[in-house]
Amino acid sequence: VDADDVITKEEQIFLLLKAKAKCERHLKAKVPKVHGECPVTPLYLCVSSTDGFCLPEWDGIVCWPEGVPGKVVAMPCPEYIYDFNHKGHAYRRCDLNGSWELVPGNNRTWANYSECAKFLTNETREREVFDRLYLIYTVGYSISLGSLTVAVLILGYFRRLHCTRNYIHMHLFVSFMLRAVSIFVKDAVLYSGSALEEMERISEEDLKSITEAPPADKSQFVGCKVAVTFFLYFLATNYYWILVEGLYLHSLIFMAFFSEKKYLWGFTLFGWGLPAVFVTAWASVRATLADTECWDLSAGNLKWIIQVPILAAIVVNFILFINIIRVLATKLRETNAGRCDSRQQYRKLLKSTLVLMPLFGVHYIVFMAMPYTDVSGILWQVQMHYEMLFNSFQGFFVAIIYCFCNGEVQAEIKKSWSRWTLALDFKRKARSGSTTYSYGPMVSHTSITNVATRGALALHLNTRLIPGTLNGHRNLPGYVKNGSISENSMPSSGPEQYNKDEEYLNGSGLYDGDKPTVLVEEERETVM
Repeated sequence: VDADDVITKEEQIFLLLKAKAKCERHLKAKVPKVHGECPVTPLYLCVSSTDGFCLPEWDGIVCWPEGVPGKVVAMPCPEYIYDFNHKGHAYRRCDLNGSWELVPGNNRTWANYSECAKFLTNETREREVFDRLYLIYTVGYSISLGSLTVAVLILGYFRRLHCTRNYIHMHLFVSFMLRAVSIFVKDAVLYSGSALEEMERISEEDLKSITEAPPADKSQFVGCKVAVTFFLYFLATNYYWILVEGLYLHSLIFMAFFSEKKYLWGFTLFGWGLPAVFVTAWASVRATLADTECWDLSAGNLKWIIQVPILAAIVVNFILFINIIRVLATKLRETNAGRCDSRQQYRKLLKSTLVLMPLFGVHYIVFMAMPYTDVSGILWQVQMHYEMLFNSFQGFFVAIIYCFCNGEVQAEIKKSWSRWTLALDFKRKARSGSTTYSYGPMVSHTSITNVATRGALALHLNTRLIPGTLNGHRNLPGYVKNGSISENSMPSSGPEQYNKDEEYLNGSGLYDGDKPTVLVEEERETVM
């Protein structure tokens, strides 16, 4: 959930400048009152050196205290250097003359940051972990994006699939797609070029030098701020459309009179509108109170403006999931009482549970209360691999279960494929001048003239075929007589006609024979 656990170079500079200002305030407090205001910079030049002690100073990384002559001074590696080993120490030596020891042959103060910088130089294993995580979520989001795009096109193309349930599925698919795109855009903006490698190879001298320059112009970070803000918005909308799926399914089960068309507008406003409210609030507060270059670093408690609504959505959805599983278990026991053993019932319940888990985002509940920065070592690696794997591939799993494995979708694709192959066969036969055409095991013989004159009618595949005879031959599938009507190029049971406008039900886009029944039967194709 927390998108601010990755630090950029610009954010690291800000933290260094903040530490420098704090150190200078501390040094200023040590200036003897007799000196009044310090007329020179840096401030440590105003601090009196008494008893031969080395002067306190800011070296660009650490605020060093007074040093005892002839002693080595050790300071903990600063927490504000994100990639430092925070368990190590930095060292300086105060010589017997009360001056900090210099590097031989170089007019600069000697300091040993080797313990602090080990994560920046020698930790190839850490680099391998990050490379593996990057590969996992890049592949996962790419596969999810491709499969979800196909799923949205399928649900949008076939009119028989236009119903409230599938409209909500399409909104969820789009939210997954926008989440993936926003992640790729954010990575391109924040880590373009060799920014990550540059940050890992940075030395203490680089850190010292950047604190001597004034902060960069904030206007250059506008693109980064916009990318992060949109990423957080699409991340939030994804969580809330997962919640909408749970609310819709829960409403079908527990509400006796449920107007799907009426509630669709409310669900749409809830899924896209509510996240915009708290993301806008976060951006406004961040711009006012913590406008720190790019916004990819946690600004204290401001992150909870976004995290609390998202965590609330996860908890509510998990409660809905548990309640729906309880109802499914009850229905299974009542329906199959005395007809099957308990093991078969448990298998059905387990199958239903596994199908619902990616839709409800149940995997989010595992590490929801554990920010990345609160764990380390093996536990951190387990958490990151778990979240990157499930989060990136969740869209793919949802597309597979709720589109590609859906019986209605498969039936429509098969119908469309049969019509297309039949039309292609007619066109090929007409161009070749063949007097024989076939559909399945049945063959009809006619003249080229008949094929040419009736070809246009034969390709009207949305009309219904009326059985009859022509020239001694009974009409065969794929052969259409003038004035006849064909639906799927299959024989009907009689010359009945259907009024398609009257057959639409509740604006769902489904006909009588295709309208799904009310839950548990409606979701049997995908849930049971």
